[in-house]
Amino acid sequence: MLNRQNPRFRTLQLISAILAVAIGSFLLGGYFARAGATGALTGTEVQKSLAGVGSKPLGGTLSDTSLQFSQFWELWKLLKLKYYQDASEEKMFYGAMQGMADSLGDPYTTFFEPVIAKEFSDSLKGEFEGIGAEIGVHNSQLQIIAPLPDTPAEKAGLMAGDYILDINGTSTEGMSTDEAVSLIRGPKGTDVTLKIGRLPVAVKSSTTKKSTTTAAAAEPNVKDYKITRDTIIVKSVNLTWPKDNIAMIEVTNFNEDTDTTFKSVVAEALAKNPKGIILDLRNDPGGYLDRSTVVAGAWVGDQTVVSERRKGKIVDAYQGSGDPVFKDIPTVVLVNQGTASAAEIVAGALQDYGLGELIGMKTFGKGSVQDYSDFSDGSAIKITIAEWLTPKGRSINKIGIQPDIEVDRTADDYDQNRDPQLDKALEWFDKSTTK
Repeated sequence: MLNRQNPRFRTLQLISAILAVAIGSFLLGGYFARAGATGALTGTEVQKSLAGVGSKPLGGTLSDTSLQFSQFWELWKLLKLKYYQDASEEKMFYGAMQGMADSLGDPYTTFFEPVIAKEFSDSLKGEFEGIGAEIGVHNSQLQIIAPLPDTPAEKAGLMAGDYILDINGTSTEGMSTDEAVSLIRGPKGTDVTLKIGRLPVAVKSSTTKKSTTTAAAAEPNVKDYKITRDTIIVKSVNLTWPKDNIAMIEVTNFNEDTDTTFKSVVAEALAKNPKGIILDLRNDPGGYLDRSTVVAGAWVGDQTVVSERRKGKIVDAYQGSGDPVFKDIPTVVLVNQGTASAAEIVAGALQDYGLGELIGMKTFGKGSVQDYSDFSDGSAIKITIAEWLTPKGRSINKIGIQPDIEVDRTADDYDQNRDPQLDKALEWFDKSTTK
């Protein structure tokens, strides 16, 4: 989930500023030397002239005064002098940035090198080249959060919840989502092979009514999927009519065009006076917060959609935007294991206010907010700054949202083009109108 773009990275700014000034000093020194104004500074002179380089950090940046930045520079110097091959300063620099982000142990706090930052930004604009699958880390394992509709990933048979065991023969153990994205994405027409582990459907015990999983069934089925990359153009909102008087609005993700496209779809649906609305959030990995408040606003109006909690305290609340045009129309919200982040915010709000019956499977549990900030060199930092709570104060993060009616859609259902979750939604409308 992305939020505002305000800078919240003091420590990162510090090191970035130090190295940026060093590079700038060399360049400017060279320029003035050629112009005859002054001589170029030596490396030692540059370092002495930099504020913050030495035994103490810049004021107000560290609470632990025992930490000395001179050690950082000493390590830099030793690596440059003693490493048996030529060390790339660019790799060392970006590696240090990545290391700081990784040290927090949060899979959603990530530093992006310039190329990956551009790919990440492009994906939120709705077009990129790859296979069309959102991925994330769940239970310390790289997973498919959701294959996007009508993409190579979906056509190849990838499903929400699939484990990615290796990428082109490279193990994903300990791999971050951003490393995985950089390996999976690539030019249109090229191939990538994913080793996928898929847990079989739980086996029902003959002695109990509850669904249990046997030891044998707990072992994942492992299979290689060779997928040809393509240009992925993500249309974030689609309108269909599974029945003449039931409008189904599918939101595939919350990207830059979701608010305008959603409003257009809403107007189109209302023009036909629907008797029921299905909001399909299955395999929706999320996106921008402000787009989620637009979608939720069609039901909740200006009521609170989600609250933001930092360090145990509620610091902000976000209201829906727009008129609650669907408030009095019976609504079903379809969710599954691939419903994440902004999609969970919308589902949770409608469930809390009793404005939507949730049908499907428990959602992914990505209920934290990330702040995204760009650096001048094209790199960027995404930092988890808070967790989300539903209007009734329920935490989403690592927990997910339990549907009101649990219905699975198995791999066999996909293969046979069956949709028991949609069938249950239509059945729910039939029953609600006969009460």
